[in-house]
Amino acid sequence: MADFTDRVVLVTGAGGNLGGATARAFAQAGAKLALVERHAEGLRETFAGIPADRLLITSADLTDADSVAQMVASVLRQYGQIDVVANTVGGYRAGTPVHETPLDTWDFMLTLNARSAFILGRAVVPHMLERGTGKIINVAARAALAGTAKQAAYTASKSAVVRLTESMAAELKHQGINVNCVLPGTIDTPQNRDAMPNANHSRWVTPEAIANVIRFLASDEASAINGAAIPVYGES
Repeated sequence: MADFTDRVVLVTGAGGNLGGATARAFAQAGAKLALVERHAEGLRETFAGIPADRLLITSADLTDADSVAQMVASVLRQYGQIDVVANTVGGYRAGTPVHETPLDTWDFMLTLNARSAFILGRAVVPHMLERGTGKIINVAARAALAGTAKQAAYTASKSAVVRLTESMAAELKHQGINVNCVLPGTIDTPQNRDAMPNANHSRWVTPEAIANVIRFLASDEASAINGAAIPVYGES
């Protein structure tokens, strides 16, 4: 396991299944954590075992540029640096063909999945450029690779995350900043088990397995990886 002692890792969506697993993975590696959630009230109890000097909990709406700017400023006030951004914010809404999909669904998916990643990247990159170092890992999805029936808004939004990741990597790879993303398959969460009770859950990928890949991409061992979209499908 890579050692993240004295590195500051910002984890968005820390209250979710994947965000929580990612925060724990970096905590085990000794990182100082900045955990972000839109409604962060429950995070302190969830992560009560992490020493106070290695934990900052803050709320932000990642779809709002001013909210994100304030959040990044608070992290920098606390720690003075941001070494890693693990952006796990995202969501899923699907089930209708394009011609029956409400415009609100399209806007919601593009805003939650793509706009949030764009705003966050814009906010943290100037600081990383000043220091000449940084790691950004976004979470896209297996569905980003191809359009599928009744999932147009979701697949388009996750595809946008991949293209954003590739563009940022091309812009920043010569300046000490690595930008990559992961493509989870179906994640083994209580919510997905409830939604698909007859599926073979043993083939799904666990949040912990995805978190380990994110932690690897944030490590020095992954310094030669830029603009990658890493499949993390489990056995599905």
